[in-house]
Parts: sequence; C-alpha cells; structure tokens
Amino acid sequence: MFSVKKLSGAIGAELAGVDLTNNLSEEILVSINEHLVKHEVVFFRDQDISWEQHVKLGKFFGPLQSHPAYNSPPNYPEITILESTKDNPSKIECWHTDMTFLKNPPLCSILRSKICPSKGGDTMWSSMTAAYESLSESMKNFLKNLTAEHDFCHGFKESIAEPGGRERLKDAIKNNPPVVHPVIRTHPITKRKAIFVNPLFTTKINELSKSESDALLEFLYSYSITPEFTCRFSWTPNSIAIWDNRCTLHKPINDYFPEHRLLERITVDGDEPF
Repeated sequence: MFSVKKLSGAIGAELAGVDLTNNLSEEILVSINEHLVKHEVVFFRDQDISWEQHVKLGKFFGPLQSHPAYNSPPNYPEITILESTKDNPSKIECWHTDMTFLKNPPLCSILRSKICPSKGGDTMWSSMTAAYESLSESMKNFLKNLTAEHDFCHGFKESIAEPGGRERLKDAIKNNPPVVHPVIRTHPITKRKAIFVNPLFTTKINELSKSESDALLEFLYSYSITPEFTCRFSWTPNSIAIWDNRCTLHKPINDYFPEHRLLERITVDGDEPF
C-alpha cells in the first residue's frame, strides 16, 4: 500500500503512495496507524490538507485536544498554531514529549508544515523504547518503580515570566497542577517499555533526594538522545509528521532566525501512563 523509506535504524519512516487530501479508507488509516506504532514517527510529503481534513485525520486516532498556551485558527480549536517570526521567535528549544503535564498525555500528534525557512528548521525525534532497551538490566531494575513529577509551569516558565504572562496563562496554570507519571511506561499496544521523562516538563523523581534526582534525570536526558536512537526530518511545505507521543522525544532545531516558520499541529488524547 505504501512505499516505506526508513530514516534511521531505530526510529522514523517516510511513507509515499497515498494522498491524504482524499477520503481515506479504513484500510489506509489502519495501515498508517500500524506504521506509526512500528516506526514511532511517520512522515508524508506534498500533502496540502485543509484544516477540516487535518481534523478528520486526527479523529481517526481518537478525541482531539486543545492547547492552553497557543493560538488556533478561527473555528478550529483542535489545531495549534506553531509559528516563529523575527519579532516572536520560538521559545521551545529542548527535547521534550508533548504535554506530559496532563494526567493523560497525548497519544500522538499530527504536525503539518505551511511556511518553511529557506534553510534549517528541521525536527529531530528519539526513540524512548530503543533507549530503554539499551539500558543495563541493573539500571532497568532501579528505574522500574520510580515516579516523576511533570509540571505545566516548568515547561512554560519563560512565557509565565514575560510581562503579563502569568495573568495570560492563569487559567492554564490553575487547570494544570503538577502530575505524577512512572519513569518507565509501557506502550499499551506493543507492550514495549519506554523512558518517560523529559527536560521540558519533568521536575523531579519523587523517590530520590534532590541531588540524586537531578543527577539521574541529567543522565536519562543525555542518554535518551544518543544519536543511534534518533532521526532527523527536513521540512518542506505541506509535509506531515505523525509521532507516537507515548514513546518518543522530539526537538525543533531553531537555526533559521530571523526567517518565518509556520506549522499546525493536532494532538490526540492518550491514556494514563502505566
């Protein structure tokens, strides 16, 4: 059904041979999901989908979320606008898993590009299953019963610190108190285990002292982005990436300032990590 080009040994595949602007059959949608689960992030080129088609594609995977800190197009609250300009450059620079400050973090995200810089602006992904599986058995045993705190305020501290930022985000702050997730989660479909901490939203490991927690988190963050666990995607207009948020990290490469970059993202509800 698709031609599949793997981007690396651990994660990522570019799929060709389907037009996402058409009415997609159940067979095609099921196949996309199978490739997503297998490769953890899948990519498509030259897919000029409308907002309505973007929403429809997302709803195949599950109920859609809105984001408390970003703008949306008129009448499409499910779509998050991710835009970086000369006057308002992107603030997200570190590796992260989306919205782990929620009790039920997203299942997946569907990101499409509209405006791409002439150079740069790539995105990287890392497989947290590959990272976990490469750990020693002793480290796996040490991590298996640990939990970590994830906090909206930690991830958006720069925005909160801006003039008027705390007032602008007061509802998001109130509605998103810190939550606790396992340090190692199990994928509900594959049953593979994955490291589930990230430097954007994780604040501490609850069972350890602060110094121990800081040291362990620093190790996990640096270890999880070992090049052998990663892939890198160069955006062109109307590209689409769908990634499994349950077992990946990703990072935007902000090397295109002051050029303009505009992407639109849909995020699908997930389950509570276990």
